[in-house]
Amino acid sequence: MPDSAAKQLIEKLNASQIFQDYEDAFSTATGMPVSFRPVETWQLAHHRSKHQNPFCMLMAESSRACAACLEVQQKLNENAQDAPATVSCFAGLCDTAVPVRMGDKLFGFLQTGQVTTKAPNKRQFDRTTQQLIDWGLKVDLTKLEEAYFHTRVLKPKQYDAMIRLLTIFARHLAMVANQIVVQEENAEPPMITRAKEYIKANQGEDISLGDVAKSVNTSTFYFCKMFKKATGLNFTDYLSRIRIEKAKNLLLNPNLRISEIAFEVGFQSLTHFNRVFRKLVGQSPTEYRHKLPGMAAHH
Repeated sequence: MPDSAAKQLIEKLNASQIFQDYEDAFSTATGMPVSFRPVETWQLAHHRSKHQNPFCMLMAESSRACAACLEVQQKLNENAQDAPATVSCFAGLCDTAVPVRMGDKLFGFLQTGQVTTKAPNKRQFDRTTQQLIDWGLKVDLTKLEEAYFHTRVLKPKQYDAMIRLLTIFARHLAMVANQIVVQEENAEPPMITRAKEYIKANQGEDISLGDVAKSVNTSTFYFCKMFKKATGLNFTDYLSRIRIEKAKNLLLNPNLRISEIAFEVGFQSLTHFNRVFRKLVGQSPTEYRHKLPGMAAHH
């Protein structure tokens, strides 16, 4: 799947009710953010998420620390191709990516984290601030310390369980993605929709394949191929079916003669109309009309 198609699919899934319900339930239950992102992206996974870790939020304001976070994301990309992977950042926080695959194609990651599996300690915080100072960052240490020590701490067993939940959801998302792709592949091209509208509007006239192709600005050869692919019928068979359906409606009117109906729906001869009608309906127009409820009384 091309990158652009994968990104569009992920945008659709991110906007879907199923993903939003899941994200809300997961974040409310765990206090952790969860993001669904493309494989290649230059944005931080949880940027602007309401469950983003306050320490990570402060880090995202600085381009050097932000680059360190993107490096973690890149490492996750490399390690989580086939199975979930967890990476620790310079500040000792864990992030995890769960691959979402369609068949053998990886097209995105569910990402969570910004938590630690050991209680944050002063030594680690000092090491982290030293790193930030080395990068030349001007940080409000009081604000930073408060945010750092408010990092969510999970037991490794708990964290593993969260990842298992995401793995199950990744499989579910892949199924939903597959349904979207199948629906889109089966969606009718706009050209065919326009052609059908033209046929319906002009079916009473003597219209040809060339007329319809011209109405949608394409060559007769290309239109013929596309029409067959989209409808499963060639143009002549499709036109016949449209005309016969209209004829079946007109046959409900006992005051119309069969010859009138034949010409009204676009047949040039009564014999041809009778032949096509029998072929598609399994009986002649006269027999069909005779078997209509209430019609026998008119004969």
